[in-house]
Amino acid sequence: MDSPPKSKTFEDVELWKKAHASVLEVYRFTEGFPKHEMFGLTSQLRRAAVSVPGNFAEGFQKQGRADKVRFYNIAQGSLEESRYYLILARDLNYGDPASLINAAIEIGRMWGSYARSTASPR
Repeated sequence: MDSPPKSKTFEDVELWKKAHASVLEVYRFTEGFPKHEMFGLTSQLRRAAVSVPGNFAEGFQKQGRADKVRFYNIAQGSLEESRYYLILARDLNYGDPASLINAAIEIGRMWGSYARSTASPR
């Protein structure tokens, strides 16, 4: 069986597409947060969410395995940070982030598979 064609850009990768879609949803979700959270939870959650596909994109272009792994690890950390902020938003009654939390869990699963297949020595 032939292996799937290698992605030419980060935008071709399903993992990045899901992470980017999740960022768009986070922005929509946080629009309803109280104004006093503009520079608090709203900003923190958005920054963490943006860091996931952003660091993926940066790592995607790196040639060395160590560089790729470093950026992918940062993105994975940001994914977990985002998940925590979504839990906090739920507990503060700022909305129901269940679909965003589920998306984060799915992205995390995808990440494990992707990292094993691309960051390992060839």
